[in-house]
Amino acid sequence: MSNKGLSINLATVRQQWNLGEAVAACARHGIKAVDPWRDQVAAFGLQESAKVIKDHGMDVTGYCRGGMFPAPDAAGRQAAIDDNRRAIDEAATIGAECLVLVVGGLPKGSRDIAGAREMVADGMAAILPHARAAKMPLAIEPLHPMYAGDRACVNTLGQALDLCERLGPDVGVAIDAYHVWWDPDLANQIARAGREKRIFAYHICDWLVPTRDMLLDRGMMGDGVIDLPAIAKMIEDAGFAGYHEVEIFSSEDWWKKPGDEVLETCLKRFASAC
Repeated sequence: MSNKGLSINLATVRQQWNLGEAVAACARHGIKAVDPWRDQVAAFGLQESAKVIKDHGMDVTGYCRGGMFPAPDAAGRQAAIDDNRRAIDEAATIGAECLVLVVGGLPKGSRDIAGAREMVADGMAAILPHARAAKMPLAIEPLHPMYAGDRACVNTLGQALDLCERLGPDVGVAIDAYHVWWDPDLANQIARAGREKRIFAYHICDWLVPTRDMLLDRGMMGDGVIDLPAIAKMIEDAGFAGYHEVEIFSSEDWWKKPGDEVLETCLKRFASAC
C-alpha cells in the first residue's frame, strides 16, 4: 500500500456533489487528497476552489485535464496550446502536483495517426516553457487503444515514456490501471518509468466484464478483472510512494449511489482489493 494512502479523483462523485461539497466529504471520511476536473473548478470558481482545498488541508494529486492537441488546422492547434496554458495556470492556482494530459485523438476527417502523434509532440513542446515557468509538471496519461481515434493517440506506457524522453525534464506519466492493465510489456515499462523518475500519478479502478459503455462503465476496485495488487507492487517497486487515486466513471452504478457510500466503498476496497 502507498505510504500516503488514497486520493479521490472528483470525477468519482461528480454527480453527487459540487467541488466544495466533494472536498468537504473527502475530509469528513479522512481522505487527504483529491484531483479535480477543470469543469468542476470552473463551476465552483477557481479562487473558491483553491480556498476550499486549502482550508481542508488537501493535497492535490493532479488536475484533469489538459491535452487534446491535434486539430485539422493551425488555428485549432493554437487554440489547444492556448487552452493548455490556461490549464497550467489553473493547476498552479489550486496547488496541483501535476497537470494530467489526455493528448487527443485523430483530427476530424483524418486517418493519419502518426501525424496526430506529431501534433501531440509539437503541442506539448509549445506549452513546456509555460509549464516550467509555473513549476507545473506535465503527466501524459496513455489511454486504452479503444480511445485512439477520438481521445488519445498515445496508448501504451512505452509510447508515453518515449515522448517524455523526446521532450526532456518536467514531463512524466500518469499511470491509470484501467488503461494499461492489458499491456504485455507493462512490468518493464513501469520499471523504466521508475528508473527515469517519470511516474507522477497512479490511478485505480477496475475493468468490468462485460463493459456496458466504453467511457462510463468503470468498476469499483475488486469488481473486475484487473490484478490491482500486482500493478501496485510494480508501481511501488519502481519507487512511487505517492497517493493511489481512485477515478471511476460510472453512469449506471456508482454515480447513482449516495456520495458517502461511494467514498466508504472506495476506502474499504482500497484496503481489501488494491
